[in-house]
Amino acid sequence: MSAPDDLPVVRTLDELAELVEGNQGLYVRWSRGPGTDLRDVSSTDDLTGVSMPGLSANSLDVEEWWEPRPVRVWVARRLYDYAHLPHEKGPGVRPWVLAGKECARGPDNEPLVTDVHPMGWVDQEVIHEAKAEVARQEKPWGTLRRG
Repeated sequence: MSAPDDLPVVRTLDELAELVEGNQGLYVRWSRGPGTDLRDVSSTDDLTGVSMPGLSANSLDVEEWWEPRPVRVWVARRLYDYAHLPHEKGPGVRPWVLAGKECARGPDNEPLVTDVHPMGWVDQEVIHEAKAEVARQEKPWGTLRRG
């Protein structure tokens, strides 16, 4: 059996969009990886220190109202919105894709996920592509980074 962090790597934005198109219940999580996260499958609220009943993640599922727009743009935005987290959370934090089941919502209304099945790391090049895709859109947009 392979180690929890020994995952395939999603290398392009198009590859991630194809993964999302072919699967429901996918999430992206920004952390040090499943090897750390799957020890107790819970996140901690940064403000209060309260332990939450699942891993904090963001859904990659495309909402019905998005149709017929490109999944590539949807996925780019989902990554772009949280691309500041490695800088905020410190060394070793990077995005990875997981399949799971939403069990609750966190204090920022983010899904809390259990029954986690790691799918793959997201390469830094995908983040660069996501930033470029967002920059090509008609309206200016910023990350969800708080001041």
